[in-house]
Amino acid sequence: MHFLRTVPLIFTLSHCIYNSGIILLPAYILPHLLTFSFMALIHLFAILFFVASPSNAYWPPSASYRPSSKFRPVNFYKGFRNLWGPQHQSIDQNALTIWLDKTSGSGFKSVRPFRSGYFGASIKLHPGYSAGVITSFYLSNNEAHPGFHDEVDIEFLGTTFGKPYTLQTNVYIRGSGDGTIIGREMKFHLWFDPTQNFHHYAILWSPKEIIFLVDDIPIRRYPRKSAETFPLRPMWLYGSIWDASSWATEDGKYKADYRYQPFVAKYTNFKVGGCSAYASRWCRLASASPYRSGGLTRRQYWTMRWVQKYHMVYNYCQDPKRDHRLTPECWG
Repeated sequence: MHFLRTVPLIFTLSHCIYNSGIILLPAYILPHLLTFSFMALIHLFAILFFVASPSNAYWPPSASYRPSSKFRPVNFYKGFRNLWGPQHQSIDQNALTIWLDKTSGSGFKSVRPFRSGYFGASIKLHPGYSAGVITSFYLSNNEAHPGFHDEVDIEFLGTTFGKPYTLQTNVYIRGSGDGTIIGREMKFHLWFDPTQNFHHYAILWSPKEIIFLVDDIPIRRYPRKSAETFPLRPMWLYGSIWDASSWATEDGKYKADYRYQPFVAKYTNFKVGGCSAYASRWCRLASASPYRSGGLTRRQYWTMRWVQKYHMVYNYCQDPKRDHRLTPECWG
């Protein structure tokens, strides 16, 4: 009964917890605390510890909107074709498996180019040692504009035993990925093990912004601040697995070790919707929020900032070693 009498105060106290985890008690509550039994106090502070514990910051809050639910799945054979490594690619019940061994990797490409849209897939990564290996899902027009291309990347950087994968998002504009590379990387350590189950990764590309999502949670927004810093030419959707030992894992410190081959990636639940390069100019743009005009809701912005606070491990705009004259979008 003592514990039941504490319930109203538990909810009152839970609203007194500051972000740092320090509990501030209003003065009028203190006399009441003295009347509680010892066991009641144990229950009370156990609950408060659970609420304030930093471990609860591990999993993102809900963004309260699921853009992936607004798009129908695309059959792989209808929406894509093999690009390279056909002998390292197989389909089983609309789930695509691609793999890398010492002879080859594999890649695929959308049949159509797009000028905007939502592009998503559920992906499961290779467990164990995967250093030097890149698993990717990205937009590019490299084949149409070699040496002067645009690109929007989701890349999973392989890792060594006991260390997490790094999800790297990146944007290249008008050849900034060619020759002297000017990347716009933002990297994350995910709040789950991406080798255990399928998780949905997506890029929302519109004429005014690019939004990267993980399980419908926005993790990065790249706005259009000028035509010079934003990809506007049509791009195709790609996926691949390949050896990037020269840079993928800790700047090339750890290489692909083919004693652990094959390195396998699985893709399913492809979702593609938007405006193809051949659509009329009246084509309806895809959105990552309930707003037809695009953008994010306040709740989505809050969730994105939460993810960046707790799970982002690199932001090119905050790197003092970078020459930010080459990335003017960082200025404001």
